[in-house]
Amino acid sequence: MVKSRLCIVTHTFLPHVGGIEKVVNEQSKRLLHKNYAPRVVTNRIQTPKHYQVDGVPVDCYESLNTGFRLGIPYSIPTIPSLPTFTKAIKHAQIVHAHGHPYLTSLLAGKLAKFYGKPFVLTQHNTFIDYNNFFNQVELVNDLAVGKQNLNTADKIITISNATKNYVLRLGANPNKIRVIYNGVDLVRFRPQPEQKTALRQKLGLPKDAVIVLTVRRLVYKNGVDTLLDCASIAVRANPKIVFLVAGKGPDLESVRQQAKQRGIAANFRLAGFVSDGDLAGYYNLADLFVLPSKSGEGLPLVALEAMACGLPVIATNVGGIGEVPVAEFGKLVPPNQPEHLAEAVLEFAKVEFGSQTFELRARVEERFSWEANVKQLLEIYEELI
Repeated sequence: MVKSRLCIVTHTFLPHVGGIEKVVNEQSKRLLHKNYAPRVVTNRIQTPKHYQVDGVPVDCYESLNTGFRLGIPYSIPTIPSLPTFTKAIKHAQIVHAHGHPYLTSLLAGKLAKFYGKPFVLTQHNTFIDYNNFFNQVELVNDLAVGKQNLNTADKIITISNATKNYVLRLGANPNKIRVIYNGVDLVRFRPQPEQKTALRQKLGLPKDAVIVLTVRRLVYKNGVDTLLDCASIAVRANPKIVFLVAGKGPDLESVRQQAKQRGIAANFRLAGFVSDGDLAGYYNLADLFVLPSKSGEGLPLVALEAMACGLPVIATNVGGIGEVPVAEFGKLVPPNQPEHLAEAVLEFAKVEFGSQTFELRARVEERFSWEANVKQLLEIYEELI
């Protein structure tokens, strides 16, 4: 049987790590087994021009990546990138771009229309608050680039109702929109309580500590300042609490220095980059998961992964986080209020979660899997082809 050719356009892809990259990877490798032949077109960031990820071919275009050094992953495709886009889109039967604000999505959408190909657009986040002049840049880009992409798309996928409301405010046609929640790898991310002691010993963490894990790129919008303030309050009240931060980013050294200056370095551990293969172990050695975001959350994958491992989640109530069963097993608190976050951490540090671990896991299994996600995605493709 001849497979339908699918061109997936994303501004970054593996081995570059991020939420969109993970979504594209999880979807594309499953589409390979669903009578589709996906091909990813992405920015070339220290990779070969052509390579494969989980059997999916990847073609790279050249671009300007100045924003990456400022903590803003925005690529600007250069003129020599045009043949890469043209070849992939002309050959495809359907085009699927990720992210409404990107010039790569704009180019993909225009070429798709030129060659008469259906164009699907997925939007992953809500408006991101950078707390500086980039807010105005983002707003202008939304109006200049984002609105064009939303108008060009035949179908718009949003990963939460919060994200849907965001694109509606930009003028998206509500009849084009479908909400499809992200999934989680339920095989990789699962409760493994029997490994907890060994995993802690491996990382040199106290056996009797209350480990509060966060998995974050260390940038302002992800609330690292709120997390530091929260840790300062919580550790003073309960010295057995240890915050463990997995992730890197432009603010890594600043966070390290601030932890030292506050005298909490021993209780605020920076693990740096943690590979996807090792991440499940980090969830399983922890007692709590904290998500201190300020803005921009569509439907955070790390919260789903933590809950799939049976961890209660304490999160700031921004974006689509309230659409997953956080409050049912954990707690939602206002953003930018570290005292409320610390209060919740101290409250849950006293609780033996125990039997609720597998109840939480069951709730995640009911609603969030990549198989369910891809099934809904296929319905959209079949409607358009």
